[in-house]
Amino acid sequence: MARATNSPASRKRRKKVLKYAKGYFGNKSRLFRYAKEAVQHAWQYAYRDRRKKKAEWRGLWIIRVNAACRSEGISYSRFIEGLKAANIELDRKILSDIAIRDEVAFKALVAAAREALKTKVAKTA
Repeated sequence: MARATNSPASRKRRKKVLKYAKGYFGNKSRLFRYAKEAVQHAWQYAYRDRRKKKAEWRGLWIIRVNAACRSEGISYSRFIEGLKAANIELDRKILSDIAIRDEVAFKALVAAAREALKTKVAKTA
């Protein structure tokens, strides 16, 4: 009986890895040993950064809202505190979009936050 090899499956697996490594620099795109390592690292970075991207976007939204708040004469933290006191539940993404696209609506939100802060201070005093 002839010796059975895993040649077709091995070749397919290697070709698949080299296909993923297309465009990599030097040996990493041509030799399986180096391509396999580079592809594994790439997948690790992709997995990590899919999660990291969410934090980066949230940070960008907070920066935008903070800049809009400062131009209205209120700090970001006081603005968020005022929105919570006024029971206005908008996430940072929507607040950022409103701050960029609709200045009148954002001013109304700032006014509502200020009023809620005043009533909150009056209740505690």
